[in-house]
Amino acid sequence: MEQLTELKAILHSKRANLYYLERCRVMQKDGRVVFLTENETEKQYWNIPIANTTVILLGSGTSITQAAVRMLASAGVMIGFSGTGGTPLISATEVEWLSPQSEYRPTEYMQGWMQFWFDDVKRLEVAKQFQAKRIQYLQQVWQKDADIQAQGFYCDDRLVEKAIDTFEGRIASAMNVTDLLTAEAHFTKQLYAYAAQKTQQKNFKRDFDNEDLANAFLNHGNYLAYGLAATTLWVMGIPHGFAVMHGKTRRGALVFDVADLIKDTLILPWAFIGAKEQMTEQEFRQQCLQSFAKHKTLDFMFEAVKQLSLEGPNL
Repeated sequence: MEQLTELKAILHSKRANLYYLERCRVMQKDGRVVFLTENETEKQYWNIPIANTTVILLGSGTSITQAAVRMLASAGVMIGFSGTGGTPLISATEVEWLSPQSEYRPTEYMQGWMQFWFDDVKRLEVAKQFQAKRIQYLQQVWQKDADIQAQGFYCDDRLVEKAIDTFEGRIASAMNVTDLLTAEAHFTKQLYAYAAQKTQQKNFKRDFDNEDLANAFLNHGNYLAYGLAATTLWVMGIPHGFAVMHGKTRRGALVFDVADLIKDTLILPWAFIGAKEQMTEQEFRQQCLQSFAKHKTLDFMFEAVKQLSLEGPNL
């Protein structure tokens, strides 16, 4: 474990790497975490820079040693087991997140979260603030991202503006979480229709089990977002069960609340663009990771959760 003391600490919000691995063995070798790939003629070891990594998703055909898990946990790397492409083996089963087993984490964020969480009115207001931040991030990114604009995605398009105006109105008038979830689902459905139109994909229907490229990329990209959200919450010391929206519908629900901050903005357009351009899974994943870095996604998640933890609802 002495080697770990030599790691240069990098804030989680500034870390650059998120890995999805298939058909390999993750292990410790010479004081480093590596993954081993084999073919008929040779074995190759590839280094994982754990001090600059947030999440490792282990897909089909992978194994990991106890020594590697110990080093990853010491570096604060979130480990997830998943099916092919980063999505679940069975549609009803979520990725299982293995949180690094250190409880020496901040206390102020969890304590701030608890000050409003047990009050239904305050918790609903925080849920509304999550949705407001979600809209603001979409507007901010789509206004300046030349790559997304080159594909015809603009936040001032009539359909997008109408969807946002309707969503904002329904957020303000929501009387409970069910109203808010319904409004959120309607908003995302409108964005699906807009993206399908821009990428000439006829008769698109969101189906988690469908194997067409757009649905597959949405599934894959969403799990990358879930990994970032799980990392954010672990670093800040807030358990996944204290959700503000998805508490009654999903296990690990706060992960989904936080991931929703960025899914519509980055995952949704690139899933449709990737399907149109017939990207490979690896190309799509790389595009998502580049977008996360370009638009400081982790920074945004951290700041949003930090603000709501310390300031609470606007009542």
